[in-house]
Amino acid sequence: MEYIKITKDNLEKEHICCAISNSRDVQVASKKAWLAEQLDCGLVFLKSAERGKCFIEYIPAEYAWNPIEADGYMYIDCLWVSGSLKGHGYSNDLLAACIGESQGKWKKGLCILSSAKKKPFLADPKYLKHKGFEVCDEADNGVQLWYLPFDKDAEKPRFKACAKHPHIDEDGYVLYYTSQCPFNAKYVPILQKTAEENGIKFKAVHLTCRAEAQNAPTPITTYALFFNGEYLTNEQMNGKKFLKLAGLQS
Repeated sequence: MEYIKITKDNLEKEHICCAISNSRDVQVASKKAWLAEQLDCGLVFLKSAERGKCFIEYIPAEYAWNPIEADGYMYIDCLWVSGSLKGHGYSNDLLAACIGESQGKWKKGLCILSSAKKKPFLADPKYLKHKGFEVCDEADNGVQLWYLPFDKDAEKPRFKACAKHPHIDEDGYVLYYTSQCPFNAKYVPILQKTAEENGIKFKAVHLTCRAEAQNAPTPITTYALFFNGEYLTNEQMNGKKFLKLAGLQS
């Protein structure tokens, strides 16, 4: 498998979300705009040359859009291989590339979000354990911070206090999200419209800068839905699924 690293020179012409074929789609434009800003902070987006969902995205943890304390580590935003590309060892290739670059930059290790049991859009804990990762912190909602230290004496990464106990003091549905995930550009407006049409109290909080994301009341910032102050899910949804969640549709 040949891999391509996204740079400012090739960002516009390369497919960065192969689930969306139209490069002019608002979702693609949103993701590419976000990527362009993060490349200056050391973000790496490595993808398969073959078209398909096969990529890894990582960044020095100091610049991660998550409320973590992990100075000196590399934070993996996403490691995703799916469809016909699964089962060929490509995840191992991508992770090895991340490890090699991180060690070359004298990082303490890697860290990534997961959970005790597989959750949508989070790394598979079975795979992480197989590759030598360990749990180093856990929030009240079951989201875990895993790490792979290059030096066993390295200080463990941890969640900030604001993310350790996910809770907000607002009624109704409140969604925190960033532009890191391209699908938010499509589905967040759908939820807003669905809520308005059905009289559902709903508020979308778009985290538009790193400082906001690093101080968010949730360990997952790409998509975190709360209801009456309590964390519900990080699973993106369309209008129909949202109405079902709200008890307005069977």
